Amino acid sequence: MTDEPTRQKRILLRSGKSPFDVASVEESLHRDVFATNAGNLIFSDAAQKILTTPRAAVFSNGIRTDPSAAARINEEYDVFVVPLANAFRPTFERPLKRMTQLIKKLRIPVVVLGVGAQADLKYDASRLKPMEPTVKEFVTEVLDRSASIGVRGEFTEQYLKGMGFRDVEVIGCPSMFMNGETFTLERKTEALTADSLISVNGSHSAVRSHGLDAIIRQAHERYPNLRFVGQNLLEAQLLHWRETPNPLGAQTSMPTHPSHPMYREGKVRLYIDPATWIDELRAFDFSFGSRIHGNIAALLAGVPSTVLCSDSRTLELCRYFGIPHRKISETPKNIDPAELYESADFGELVNGHKERFLRFAGFMEKNGLENTFHHGDSGKAFDAKMAKLALPPAVRPWTETDLDSLTSRFGWMRSRMDELSSQNALLRSQLDKSARQVSIKVQAGEGPAAWPSAYRRARRVVGRPVRRLLRPEQ
Repeated sequence: MTDEPTRQKRILLRSGKSPFDVASVEESLHRDVFATNAGNLIFSDAAQKILTTPRAAVFSNGIRTDPSAAARINEEYDVFVVPLANAFRPTFERPLKRMTQLIKKLRIPVVVLGVGAQADLKYDASRLKPMEPTVKEFVTEVLDRSASIGVRGEFTEQYLKGMGFRDVEVIGCPSMFMNGETFTLERKTEALTADSLISVNGSHSAVRSHGLDAIIRQAHERYPNLRFVGQNLLEAQLLHWRETPNPLGAQTSMPTHPSHPMYREGKVRLYIDPATWIDELRAFDFSFGSRIHGNIAALLAGVPSTVLCSDSRTLELCRYFGIPHRKISETPKNIDPAELYESADFGELVNGHKERFLRFAGFMEKNGLENTFHHGDSGKAFDAKMAKLALPPAVRPWTETDLDSLTSRFGWMRSRMDELSSQNALLRSQLDKSARQVSIKVQAGEGPAAWPSAYRRARRVVGRPVRRLLRPEQ
């Protein structure tokens, strides 16, 4: 008599999409698969690879939190894993509350990988004081369902321990462990030259408030092969559609704006999938800028990188992993990337990586999770499956007028209009049916005299989503 095979653990992963989910550029932007920032997919893809073992299958739940899905999640999954970045910030308080509402209803374990608090470079948490009750409630609910909570670095550890929490472990970000306990970098050249391939990245706030635009402008003048890599949804919309409904899109000092010289010269990219992003960066000599995951993508490609830190979320992660960095407030606006390249020391990053991975693996095991590098094939099957996918190309500036470029865009818009037209017809049919029922009841003398006014209010309410559906998407 043989033993029955052990059932695979079913892991639900909070992520914008599965790494195996392939969609066109247009559909990816419409769905916002990276939840406004493509950097989110780097750590969620890494988490899925790490968690996939012979005894565990991983499923993406999408980035939108739905508390009403708790019963289904309890029924279908064994654990809910939540990779997070700078979730403890005022602009994320409402999504954090929704996530807490969901977790409260869950009976399965909930494991948080690498959450962070966002403050300034001085680690001043005073701006987070108003949302402290929300953070406390979230962490309390998580710790009721797990052995400990994993945080990005020293500041977040200090922040949570200051509230009285003790089961807090610094584990960094799962993105840095995409390749397990080994980490390799290669300096392809002794020094950067005018011919070097250089990648630069940066947020709107770093450009607007910290002078990164001046650093990028001068680097663009010195290095003809400089390329800006964007990350935000609004940047992708500007690249692919040349317009965005987001008011930040009017910032002309960003290389993703159609009026910027780097846009006009076609020297801007944005990636829908981390695999494509990392693969294309392998050809580069150096990466720098204020985006932590923009530079982690380069590091995963084996490319030397330096982060220009503008807040606590980037600073604590760089300090933990030993990633070369400078505070952007202390960086001269005429800094030459060659100077950053020359002064970057990767000793701590490479030499301390194994110890940090073992700490991360220990945190996972304490919380009942295995990892592919100790309990699987080290991600070989995952990588092989990814290699077979026909992933969409990088989003580029729309400076072309060739037929192929126009066909893909207009083809998608036509299918979208057909879809909206069908939805509109269904809504109108439902509205007309309701109108007939109201009319019959009023004529028969049934119901209060308020029926006609209620009907008119219903038309206004239902008509609003119809008008929204018919409005052209930006």
